[in-house]
This record gives sequence, C-alpha cells and structure tokens, in this order.
Amino acid sequence: MRLAAAAEAALATDPWLTSGRPTLFGGCFVAHRRAVAGPGRAGDRVWAAAVVWERRVGSPIGARRVDRHLRGAAGGPRGRPRQADDVVAQAVVTAHVPAPYRTGLLAARDGAVLAEALAALDTCPEVVVVDASGLDHPRRAGLAVHLGAAAGLPTVGVTRRPLVASGPLPELRRGARSPLLLDGRCVAYWVCTRNGAQPLVAHAGWRISPETAVDVVLETSTPAARTPVPLQEARRVAREARSLADGD
Repeated sequence: MRLAAAAEAALATDPWLTSGRPTLFGGCFVAHRRAVAGPGRAGDRVWAAAVVWERRVGSPIGARRVDRHLRGAAGGPRGRPRQADDVVAQAVVTAHVPAPYRTGLLAARDGAVLAEALAALDTCPEVVVVDASGLDHPRRAGLAVHLGAAAGLPTVGVTRRPLVASGPLPELRRGARSPLLLDGRCVAYWVCTRNGAQPLVAHAGWRISPETAVDVVLETSTPAARTPVPLQEARRVAREARSLADGD
C-alpha cells in the first residue's frame, strides 16, 4: 500500500495535465513466448517494445494508416522491427520474466522489462500509454502505477475491461465516457474511441487523474482505430521483434 500512498501524493502535489498540448507520446507493450500452453510461467521469454510517437500539430490524425506510414520501411536494418515515419524513437529489449502470470500481479512479471525498454529510448516521451491497469486495482497500484514510479514518467493505462472497478458502458460514440468506481471513488473511465466500437478503459496511472487519462486516450487515438496509436505501434514492434527472433 506504500506505492498507492505515493501515487496519491504525486497526483496531489504534481499532477500531469494536457493543457500544454503534448506532442510526444510514449507507448509500451510486452509480447510473450510461452514455453508451454496455458497461463504464463516464470522464465517465459518476452520482447518489450517502447516507442515515442509524435502527434504532429495540425496533421489529419483521422487519416493515419499503419501501412502508409510503414511504406518503404522494410528497407531498414535487417533483423529489426520496422519504424513508422511518425515514430521518433523506438527500442526493444528481450528478457526471461521472473514471475508467472497472476491477475493483479502483472508488475512483478512485466514491470522491469518495460522499464528497461523505456530507458533504452533515445527520446523521452511526455507521457506513456501502457497496456495495464492503474488505480483500478485491489491495492490501488496496478502496473501503470508501478511503471510510472520506476521510470519517473506520467502513465496512462489502457485495457479492454476494468480489473475490479465497475460502471455502466457509455454510448458507442467517439468521445463518450462513463466513470468506473471502486469503493465509491472514480479510478478510471470507459471511453469510446471509435463510433460503433466497444469502449476501452482509460486508467489513472502515475501523476494522472482519471479525467486526464481520458484526454490522453482520445488525443492519441483515431476515428479509424480503437487502440491509441502509441500502443498500436509498441504492440506491432514487440510482435515483429518476436517474429524476427522466431525466424532465426
């Protein structure tokens, strides 16, 4: 619970806000290769990718297409994942995770390798989007909180469903949102990023309020795709790195 208290203090004394119109958004993701089928085990090999995506002010974000941004990128260095032209930095590290997969204990499994991937970037993002929960956690300290504290960066968690919080779904219209409550407190929001698509959960992480988490998710997503762009790119890079290793 000490980390939860530290997160509360950090948010109260040094909240991160989007009022400065950030343009460098980080994303990170872990791709796993399991030794056997079933839940992940200690010792599984993983590839953690971190990217810094540039939100170009005035650019038509709704028109972004991954294939267009990657066109010609296959001619880059052999054995490395492709890099999109609006990604200003990316890094991949591989490791064998020290812990098995257990619900609510993802930080023990993936936290260190994600922090290492962020540290390997040669450009520092202003805020990081990660596939993880934050305050929506039995101890109010999910992986997004752990990662932000370790890396010293504001973090927003994005998942397909809440961990322990609850609340009604919003209408399926881009920008619609509804609060997710835990013990009577708002810790995250359902947020619809694409018309007609199921909403995502925007989690408060390190130095980030639930409301700011929604702002970041909408700022980094497009009407054409459900997942925020930095997380899309980190996921693609991690999976490409895994595929390249499988082809060795």
